[in-house]
Amino acid sequence: MAPISPRTRRPARVAAVISALALVACTTACGGADDDTASGGSSAENFSFLAINENTTIAKTLTTLSQKECATQNTAQPLEIKNQAQASLDQQLQLLAGQGALPQLFTAANAPSLTSQLAGNGSVLDAASVSEGVLPAASSTIKSLYDGKQLVLPTELNIEGIWYNKKLLADNGITTPPATWDELVAAFAKLQAAGVQPISQAGKGGDGWGVTRWVGNYILRSQGPDALKKVADGQAKLTDPQYIAAADAIAALGKAGYFGKSPTSIDYATALNTFLTGKAAFIYMGSWALSDFNDDTKNKIGVDNVGFLKFPAVTGGVGTADQMPANVGTAIAISKKGYEGDANTQAWVKCIVDNYGTVALRDSSQITGFATDAGVEVPALTKEIQTEIGNVQTSVLWFEAYFSAKATTISQGNGGLLGSGQLTGEKFMQTVTANLG
Repeated sequence: MAPISPRTRRPARVAAVISALALVACTTACGGADDDTASGGSSAENFSFLAINENTTIAKTLTTLSQKECATQNTAQPLEIKNQAQASLDQQLQLLAGQGALPQLFTAANAPSLTSQLAGNGSVLDAASVSEGVLPAASSTIKSLYDGKQLVLPTELNIEGIWYNKKLLADNGITTPPATWDELVAAFAKLQAAGVQPISQAGKGGDGWGVTRWVGNYILRSQGPDALKKVADGQAKLTDPQYIAAADAIAALGKAGYFGKSPTSIDYATALNTFLTGKAAFIYMGSWALSDFNDDTKNKIGVDNVGFLKFPAVTGGVGTADQMPANVGTAIAISKKGYEGDANTQAWVKCIVDNYGTVALRDSSQITGFATDAGVEVPALTKEIQTEIGNVQTSVLWFEAYFSAKATTISQGNGGLLGSGQLTGEKFMQTVTANLG
């Protein structure tokens, strides 16, 4: 699932209490739409959603909608939720699609290429026609993943950047957040000289994505927002000099010790805790961590001391800091067969698009790619990030977004070595390239 987002890196959410009202829970073995949908009936008996066990927020939000905002739609077509293990989701989707039995709504495939394939086969609806309430930043991210098509609905919208400890910076004479790469590196040097760890970043095993994010963003700032797509399309190589230069820039941070003494032994939870306990000044992270930043039992530096910094511009680069790294996390797709010709399903989808964002934010503090009711009260930091998201016009993807599963594993597994200075930028890029397939 890494090609979609780093969603498995977050602590598991508290499981929702799912109402028995209009809800059918199934085991992993369950699959397929109800009989009316599969047989081409004019209206399915139930509105079916295939969820993954690892994400409880979507099921919780849909259940709330079925009881409140979408109660009318639920009366006409009761909500039915079936559960599937994330690890076997793609296999199950292929099986159901082959049987013509995809539920009306389902968790999008872990691999974006599979969702595109299903759309090409006529199994997935192009959601552009039902996406009036989708934010521009989410739409841009989705289209980047799916070759210009809006194939999914964004039940999450995460932006990424560099978060910093305001007090640590101020105490060490850094009075304004760094605006350029050179200023940022100078701040790292100043903090280290004062005995402060500049960056907390995971580099253990698959958590090495924390380091490879720096590589990807440097490439995008230096070479422009389409730089990684050019690699995917065969117009450029990661081993080209300008791409190696980006990896070398991050390797230099590692060699200087800016990621800490041993990033290869640091996992996601440890890295986040190091930042939240004031032991490091910066961390690259996504907005999914807002729940941790807003949790005073975890955040010992205080939420008022957490600042957000866009990945800065690189001298001579053609990318800009306004091109925001983003992902849509666990997205949902719509069965074309289940949607077309079924007025009740169409009404359900419209109600979800109109109301999901507000309910998820209100009840789960989840920022989504949907428009929300301005009256929902959220913490100040969350509000700041909502504003950032609302201002995004162009989003960019993470380093491994276009990689195969194998190349993603290799890249992230070597991230810690790059961040500890044990691997040169050239060697890192050669290793990843050899596994792109």
